[in-house]
Amino acid sequence: MKMEQEIFYNQKKKDLTIIGAAIIDILAGPITPDVFRTGSQPVDTIRLSFGGDALNEAAILAKFGKNVELISKVGLDDAGERVLDFMERLGMPTDSIVIEDGLATSMNLVLVDENGERCFLTNPAGSLRRLSLQDIETYLDGAADLVSFAGMFVSPQLDIPAMEHMFRTIKQKPGRTLAVDMTKAKNGERLEDLKGLLPYIDYIFPNEAEISLLTGQTDPAVNARLLVQAGVSCAVVKCAGNGCLICTADETLSIPAYPTETVADTTGAGDCFAAGFLWALSEGMALEACGKFACAAASCAVETMGATEGISSLEEPLRRFSAYWK
Repeated sequence: MKMEQEIFYNQKKKDLTIIGAAIIDILAGPITPDVFRTGSQPVDTIRLSFGGDALNEAAILAKFGKNVELISKVGLDDAGERVLDFMERLGMPTDSIVIEDGLATSMNLVLVDENGERCFLTNPAGSLRRLSLQDIETYLDGAADLVSFAGMFVSPQLDIPAMEHMFRTIKQKPGRTLAVDMTKAKNGERLEDLKGLLPYIDYIFPNEAEISLLTGQTDPAVNARLLVQAGVSCAVVKCAGNGCLICTADETLSIPAYPTETVADTTGAGDCFAAGFLWALSEGMALEACGKFACAAASCAVETMGATEGISSLEEPLRRFSAYWK
């Protein structure tokens, strides 16, 4: 049955290819710092979920009805099987997932506080940090016309030279669009260190803290312009409760966040924002509409514990987008 599903899927046109991590999250919360004094604490929720920047993006896009290819890596273990099963339940093929014997599929312990903010406990030897250029290259020739690399600075094996090679390969196909999401630079990387790869990027989605580490500046508008000046076609800075800022060579747009009274868990909110932006982009929407829909998607994500559990389909994000931004 699995092989038949993959053959059927591969006969369909891929809407998007997502590259990056696919892991398991174990969430607990809300917690307070007292747990480290008392040794135990009752919480409202303890849940096994799925995570990783790329899997989050791909899962949301699949729920939105897109035909999504995920390029990632898991171990030959129970956790890896769970990830593959989750993908299959969402209708995604698994033939572009590298399965490595002897590698532990990463499981993150996510501690969520009373404000929905979270802390992560991670295993540096797990699959989250082991995705390499060699794992990805095999699948790049057949990738979709819209490609998202969801994990800049996540895997040490995808260093700056590896990313530059990957981005150049992706962009060799005429008309292909490359979007990049990121996390915090871990080795003191600065914007000037990325000058060889930034011109390949059509859309980049840093949050305020991530881009500040690269530039040394704190103003998101300044940082967005610096990215564009360095070669990125469009910089989209995620500003949490303040929405987002979109900058190109010709315009700068400030998009407010969709108002929400409940913030249960911010895990995956940035990934859901990126997925919302990519969905709108794939639908041919203008930049401003892409930013607004992305904010609507992110607002759904934070209302429920878990990276993607807050979004079950296109219906609610689209309703919020249509109702708030008429």
